[in-house]
Amino acid sequence: KTEGANVVGGTVNQKGAFAFAATAVGGGTLLSQIIRMVEDAQGSKLPIQAMVDTVTMWFVPAVMAVAALTFGTWLIFGPSPALTFALINAVAVLIIACPCAMGLATPTSIMVGTGRGAELGVLFRKGEALQLLKDAQVVALDKTGTLTEGKPSLTDMELAGGFKGREVLASIAAVEAKSEHPIARAIVEAAEAEALELPTVTEFESVTGFGVKARANGVAVEIGADRYMTALGHDVSPFASTATRLGAEGKSPLYAAIEGRLAAIVAVADPIKATTPEAIKALHALGLKVAMITGDNARTANAIAKRLGIDEVVAEVLPDGKVDAIRRLQATHGKTAFVGDGINDAPALAAADVGLAIGTGTDIAIEAADVVLMSGSL
Repeated sequence: KTEGANVVGGTVNQKGAFAFAATAVGGGTLLSQIIRMVEDAQGSKLPIQAMVDTVTMWFVPAVMAVAALTFGTWLIFGPSPALTFALINAVAVLIIACPCAMGLATPTSIMVGTGRGAELGVLFRKGEALQLLKDAQVVALDKTGTLTEGKPSLTDMELAGGFKGREVLASIAAVEAKSEHPIARAIVEAAEAEALELPTVTEFESVTGFGVKARANGVAVEIGADRYMTALGHDVSPFASTATRLGAEGKSPLYAAIEGRLAAIVAVADPIKATTPEAIKALHALGLKVAMITGDNARTANAIAKRLGIDEVVAEVLPDGKVDAIRRLQATHGKTAFVGDGINDAPALAAADVGLAIGTGTDIAIEAADVVLMSGSL
């Protein structure tokens, strides 16, 4: 942990001392939220339990009727002592035929399954997710923060003629400092590492799924994907070969335009989580198809998918496009589970048959999901 990091209640500090501020108490703590989610899941009814309840509702009266008929038959036609034989046989019918196990097995299995899942760091917010997960045919995954660490770093910057590297980086970083995107943080950290003085930013605007724009010391700066540059009327073809190379290396290329001129192409790389390759292999071993849905550049997405053995890639999608991608997967393959962590993943988590949120992601994603993976890994 470092200064400013979140500390979960109950964490043991082994060395040194530090001061901390309580950001949640009582029912707002992480432990209380976990307990509440487990209790809600254990108290919910699976679809199969509703069917069991319906069967039991008719089966129990039928058993009672058969027991009564047995009692009457032995009482009237049975040998002496007729009453004793009638009672014994009527009780025997009740014991053998009464569906006690049928009514108890399902809620017991829910409690055991959700409890065991909680021990392993898998929290079922909705009990029905237990049943629906077994029917999933395809698992769709977000890229940033799910397959990768979500901690990208700036790796490349190539300039157009007439621009200076430090000035361009300072302008880009100043604008990106206003954004909360992980890629933005990577660019800002690169500028900080070079001790650059950032210009004053005004008129900042974030265009969801495309990029950002603002004025840095009064100079217009626009940063984003190739589709954003094209929409703004900038020709990105001078950097075409560079973009192809960066994408093939699994890096995410971005473009920057300053004062109406394309100034640079920059690239960030987000390392793949150490547990991701084994998780993909395990999903394949279960006979599941694995898809990746990302807003990233298609070349970058395909390079990462090839490295991990992912079956299907849906790239360069806007946040609302993830929902459409989920629906296409459902229409093509059937039941679909989606794993994500960001604010823009929340609609897709809700649209999927089962939504699984990475516990280290955003609160909105966790609220929209049916299952929470507390460890942060697949």
